Amino acid sequence: MSNLKFNKSHEWVKVEGDCAVIGISDYAQGELGDIVFVELPEVGVKISEGSSFGTVESTKAASEIFAPLSGEVIQANNDLVNNPQWVNEDPQGKGWMIKIKVENSKEMDNFMDEVAYKEFVDKESQ
Repeated sequence: MSNLKFNKSHEWVKVEGDCAVIGISDYAQGELGDIVFVELPEVGVKISEGSSFGTVESTKAASEIFAPLSGEVIQANNDLVNNPQWVNEDPQGKGWMIKIKVENSKEMDNFMDEVAYKEFVDKESQ
């Protein structure tokens, strides 16, 4: 079991104190196909739960990435600019996207653990 939490728009969150690491799920990267470009926000940008904070482009389509939590971006994984394939290879590891300082931890109340997320994905893909 991991300590990742997931939302219905297929982003994951790993909370580390008052900060959170955010990326897209393995299911999401699989649906997107080969990622060829990643655009992320600058450090200091404030993001709001549910708002778009970046873009991933694959050989199939361009997709927005939505913020699962509100907060201020304290780090962006700029290595993804030169290595967008990391999102495919290790979406919940070196393919992480941003770290934020969490504004409202109550926004995590509706997140799913890995088991519940897998059940959600299984239902969605039927």
